[in-house]
Amino acid sequence: MSFYAERNNKMDDLSILPRNAEVELAKPGADYLVKLGERVRTIRAQRGMTRKILARDSKVSERYLAQLEMGQGNISINLLRQVAHALATPLADLLREEELSVEMKLLQEFLMRIDPQQLQRVWDLLFVEFGSMHAQGKRERIALIGLRGGGKSTLGVMLAKRMGIPFIRLSQEIEREAGTSMSEVFSLYGQSGYRRYERRALENVVTKNKRAVIEIPGGLVTEPATFELLLSSCMVVWLTASPDEHMSRVVAQGDNRPMDDNNEAMEDLRRILQGRAQLYGKADITLSTSGKNVQQSLDELSGVIETHSSSARISP
Repeated sequence: MSFYAERNNKMDDLSILPRNAEVELAKPGADYLVKLGERVRTIRAQRGMTRKILARDSKVSERYLAQLEMGQGNISINLLRQVAHALATPLADLLREEELSVEMKLLQEFLMRIDPQQLQRVWDLLFVEFGSMHAQGKRERIALIGLRGGGKSTLGVMLAKRMGIPFIRLSQEIEREAGTSMSEVFSLYGQSGYRRYERRALENVVTKNKRAVIEIPGGLVTEPATFELLLSSCMVVWLTASPDEHMSRVVAQGDNRPMDDNNEAMEDLRRILQGRAQLYGKADITLSTSGKNVQQSLDELSGVIETHSSSARISP
């Protein structure tokens, strides 16, 4: 999905839904408030705090806290921050959908204390020790990530042909899994529904294809679980270019939508590149296609993949 499509992807306004649809949507929200209240009550009990003490420390009234703990209070985010601070609990722990195990909480706290370089080492050790059930075929599956205009489609088709292996567009597999177009997937199921189909499609592709070149939608890297599956099951290559080249290549493909408001589109693209750079940087290989023609980029891509595969084969 391109950067401008992501920018224009919005949830439908509830005001246009039928009255009974709003009632149906309210139920999951009510269930969430009940879970939130139970979590606050449990943590308060674990801390040995009475509701009166929590009210004093959080500066939230006892009555409001009682409603919150019974799942009847739709508390504002600012007041919930005050409650979390008084409970000496990260706000994210109160807001999460599912309860974490004690081991996961301890691991999370441990990881929060170490510096980024140590964190990278921990990731490397965990990956080597546990890996993924698909890690054995990692060298045989090549996944191309990055924003549209980096060369994923063009180079992906040519690389697959040169290597004599299938070329797979994950976006097409998502459509096949959902039984409808990408735009309809977003319209019908929203962002969370799309991410579920994306994960399922990637699992199917990895399971069914020992060797392949896979073109990955640009936003997949923002979904941690799906991105981890990709990193552990494929040799991941980030194809990058300058923002100007990304834009010019999209337009050269016949898509003039970014030019409707070029200044804003360019600013969005730069922001997305900056926001995802750290994620894209987790790829096994980074290759810039800026200032190169297709043949030069293809030759360089083939070379770095072969070098990386060879070094991986001789590693202990």
